[in-house]
Amino acid sequence: MSGLRPQFSPDNTHPAFSYGLNAPQAFAAARAQAAALPVLEEARKRLLCVAMGFLACFLLISGRLFDVMIFNPDAERSSSSSTLPAHVSRADIVDRNGELLATTLQLASLAADPAYVLDEKETLTKLKTVFPDLDVAALSKDMHSGKRFVWVKHSLTPRQQEQVNRLGLPGLSFQNEERRIYPKGGLTAHIIGYNSVDQQGLAGIEHSLNKRLTESQDSLPLSVDIRLQSLMHEALLDGMHKFDAIGGAGLIMDVETGEILALVSLPDFDPNNPTQASDSARFNRATLGAYEMGSTFKIFTISQALEKGVITLADQFDCRKPLKFGRFEIHDFHPENRYLTVPEIFVYSSNIGAAQIIERVDGKDQKKYLGSLGLLDPSPIELSEVTKPLVPDVWRDINKVTIAYGHGLSVSAVQLASAAASVINGGRLVKPTLLRRDHAPTDMPVVLSSNTSAAMRGLMRAVVLDGTGKSAEVKGYLVGGKTGTADKSAGGGYNRKSRLASFIAAYPIHRPRYLVFAMIDEPKGNKGSHGYATGGWVAAPVVAKVIGESAPLLRVAPVDENDPLIMERLRLPGMIGGAKKQAAANAQ
Repeated sequence: MSGLRPQFSPDNTHPAFSYGLNAPQAFAAARAQAAALPVLEEARKRLLCVAMGFLACFLLISGRLFDVMIFNPDAERSSSSSTLPAHVSRADIVDRNGELLATTLQLASLAADPAYVLDEKETLTKLKTVFPDLDVAALSKDMHSGKRFVWVKHSLTPRQQEQVNRLGLPGLSFQNEERRIYPKGGLTAHIIGYNSVDQQGLAGIEHSLNKRLTESQDSLPLSVDIRLQSLMHEALLDGMHKFDAIGGAGLIMDVETGEILALVSLPDFDPNNPTQASDSARFNRATLGAYEMGSTFKIFTISQALEKGVITLADQFDCRKPLKFGRFEIHDFHPENRYLTVPEIFVYSSNIGAAQIIERVDGKDQKKYLGSLGLLDPSPIELSEVTKPLVPDVWRDINKVTIAYGHGLSVSAVQLASAAASVINGGRLVKPTLLRRDHAPTDMPVVLSSNTSAAMRGLMRAVVLDGTGKSAEVKGYLVGGKTGTADKSAGGGYNRKSRLASFIAAYPIHRPRYLVFAMIDEPKGNKGSHGYATGGWVAAPVVAKVIGESAPLLRVAPVDENDPLIMERLRLPGMIGGAKKQAAANAQ
């Protein structure tokens, strides 16, 4: 009987029989299975609930992502724009087109705890193999100062970090630090500036807008166009090398908005390593340097005299010989030795003529006019490196006369450009800015009538066509400008062998939109310039190069210079040469 198996189901399918169990065992297994059924069913229900919960969360998150990405893509950005991520303490700086000019990176730095350094000599020797420029003596001194935390090296590269790890030296640790990076290097050094080790601005935009950069994560867009910055930088550098100069400065400005599209000072430096820069390289010649700008100031002398009605374009002045003023004599660099009309005085850059014109203007009025153009106060541009103009303590008659042709009052390149832009843009005061503007300000004060502004545009065009600025001509772009050459002051007087050569221009001059200025510091004449180092020979070609290359980028189309409407806009009565016959008669 023991070999018989009881049959509890017709097909012997009960699990108990599959293991060959006897009857009691089979009944026990059946009861256990029956008892487990409710538990298994409850587990299945709970598992189903959990799965449904996960599914609901998944659908909710997916729906939110779909809504943000498809229907409201800006929602996430706007909701988090009020706070900075924990690892970023400073906003990026970009150019007007979004090109990155400054950003912050997370880098490892190396520190030491002297208490855990077992063998100082071995540690310093091995570290020197990784960091050849490491100042071992200074580090050893710090390690004996009693401090428990000593910096060894900031801003390690991944390779350096790996090399230090392989040394296996006790007492060393890596610290996370932020480092400000300037991708364009020296190209934007005087604009962007640089930071301290603890990420505080020390120069440039980094310093002047430090609060804005630390309180907002939104990128700061500047007015600068890095493409134009590069063009200006290259043209200035070429001009400096050609005339063996010690420095230079240049800019491009929108005369409608005041936006600075390029601002260059040479020599420059690498803002990623500012401590290695010389004082001369860090000095911003475009905003911090104050210079006597020479004959470019005749723009302001003649525009004021025309505006006040004390002269007309047809008036003539005797420029046959030097003008005596007390114990001083005023000379022309290239004298015409004849009577000159007002346009000819401007075009041939006659100091004698400018001095006679300003004698018809009261000194107080001259000072007030120059002040209204922003030439007597520091520029409002958004930099800390801004000079205060060197203004005479007392505005005597001799000051009035010398300032008329650009001596006795020192201003920055940005001040000169802003004032000139105000004269030619219809007479509205331009305030320079390094921040991008979407449109021209609506509150620009009027400092000059539109008629006088139009006359000055015609005069500036004549300088390029017939006068000292012929080297600035760029076919099809109607360049108008004015040369400036000034001896640099030295020891209470002037150094005749040390000059500043400049050229200021605008194009297209019949409807000016862009102003270009170039200044070369202490150029030396060469065979190509017949020994001359004046603004027309030195700076005007730099401006021509910049205009020719920048116009396509700014979408300025060439124009027909013989278009009757354009010619009418630039027509001046008594223009160049027209009064020569009469002048000859007057001289007899």
